[in-house]
Order: sequence, then C-alpha cells, then structure tokens
Amino acid sequence: MVEDFQVRTDLALEARESYEEDDIRIRGVRIEEEEDKEREIYTSVVRIETENGAKAMGKPVGTYITLEAPNLSAPDEGCHREISEEIARHLRALLGEGKRSVLIVGLGNREVTPDALGPNVVGNLHITRHMIREYGRACGDTDEVSVSAVVPGVMAQTGMETLEIVQGIVRETKPDLVIAIDALAARSTRRLNRTIQITDTGINPGSGVGNHREGINQEILGIPVIAIGVPTVVDAATIVNDTMENLVEAMDRSESMQQLGGMLGTLDKAEKHQLIRELISPQLNTMFVTPKDIDDTVKRLSFTISEGLNLCFAGQQNKV
Repeated sequence: MVEDFQVRTDLALEARESYEEDDIRIRGVRIEEEEDKEREIYTSVVRIETENGAKAMGKPVGTYITLEAPNLSAPDEGCHREISEEIARHLRALLGEGKRSVLIVGLGNREVTPDALGPNVVGNLHITRHMIREYGRACGDTDEVSVSAVVPGVMAQTGMETLEIVQGIVRETKPDLVIAIDALAARSTRRLNRTIQITDTGINPGSGVGNHREGINQEILGIPVIAIGVPTVVDAATIVNDTMENLVEAMDRSESMQQLGGMLGTLDKAEKHQLIRELISPQLNTMFVTPKDIDDTVKRLSFTISEGLNLCFAGQQNKV
C-alpha cells in the first residue's frame, strides 16, 4: 500500500479539487462558481455544511470564498481596484447587519517579506475608532463602522501566542467582529499571489509553513472571526509535483518519449506523491519558495486588500 502524501495547502478550493481529481463526491460540501470574463475574475465558493464534510476536507464547517485573478500579481491599478470592490462585496455578504465595530489583526512577521502581508494591510487601513470615540459618529457618516487594528507580531518577537494578545485586546475593546489577515501556502504554483481566500471560520497563524499556533476563531473569542489570506509560498513538494505533471505532458507530445511519458502517466496520485517523497531530500522537504518579485507584489496585494476593507466599512460605500 502506497503511503498517503498530502501536498500542503491552506485553500479550501484546492482541498476540494484534490477529491475532484479522484472523481470523489463529498457529502456536506457544496461548491458554487462564478466567472467574470470581462474583468478576468473567477470566484469559487466552497460551503462545508456538515461535520462529515469538514472531516473529509480537513477544514472547519463554514464558507470559503476564493477570488482568482491572473492580473492580481501585475502592476495594473484598474485590476486591483476591481478586486478591492469584489472583496468589499463578499465581506458585506459575510458580515450581515448590526456590526458597529471591528478589530483587524495583521498576522505575520513584518521582517520576512512573504509573511508581511498582514502588517502591510494594517498600514494602509483607514482607522476610525479613535476618531469616533473622541468626536462621535456625527463627525462623519453615521453608518461608518468603528475600525481598530493591531499587528501582534510572531512568537519569536513577543514571546506570546498571537491568540493571547488578540484575546486581551478583544476583552478590553469589545469589538463586534475580528478580521485576521495572513499569508497562506498554496498547492499550485499558478495560484501564488493571484488568489485571495475569504472565510468565516477564522485562522490558525503559521499553519501555511507548518508552525501551528492556537487558532483565532469564534469558538475561542466569542465573536465572529473572518480570515483573509493570499498564498505567497509553496513548498518544495508542490514544485516537484507541478514539474512532474508538466514533464508527463511534454513527453506525451514527443513521439520519442511517449513510452516513458506513458509509464509515468499511469501512476496514480498516491504513487506520484510517493515518488516525490523519495526524490526530494530531507532539506528540500522543509523548504518553502516564493517568487523573486515578492517585495513589490506584497505591497500591491496589501493595498488591494486594505482598499477592499476601507470600501466595506466606510458608511457611504456600504450603501452602494
């Protein structure tokens, strides 16, 4: 029996796709897809409705919205504005009515570029809690949400669990909602910096690179928690897996190599992953890779997400 091998991913869409490859239907999991060809934005909504579905997917029960846009990693202001509007639209749908205050938590390490998404998003936000507390809502739109934010850093910097910091702030400031922003890991290299996931299930800081910390979710904090993430890294096994798939396709197109390509093509997913495990060294097995232009990309992505949040919580825009 071939040992099972899981390629790391934080995206519910990719977890669902792994079952589609094996032609397996999961009870309690629904997926809805929407394609905007004009703006090149592809939206997938994975709804995990039962504990059976959650166990099969390895994700908590909840809604997972994935926005995919090939131009998201490009310096195209028009495309990024459209994505910001989509983020705001989906956030409003998840929020519902009655949210008057929100705490936004920028997870990650500001000193490590692929992990700096959360802190950078917080740096671009329109913070209003202090103004509303000082002058009241009369100073602006009466429907404007009170927004506060924090960058708790990582345990190596603070010596504290992120959850401990967030719990203390929630206890003192009593927001109606927490939104956590974090960098994720993907199963496919084509989704790096081109995908945004929004979920109402909360988040486990550091899970993308295997550093499992205490989860930040409604069960623990007692208030709704929405998580927004972008995959900025892939592990070495993912790159090897993608390379093998491309190699098989190239061999199938070459007459002289068809026989070898056909032999590799007959391997099922478990056998391919076992082969990958044997090929990569222990050092590569713990390696995570990010694109060379990650500095500029994270800056653009963080601005796109922060603009989506600003649009969502500004009273005037909330009525659009």
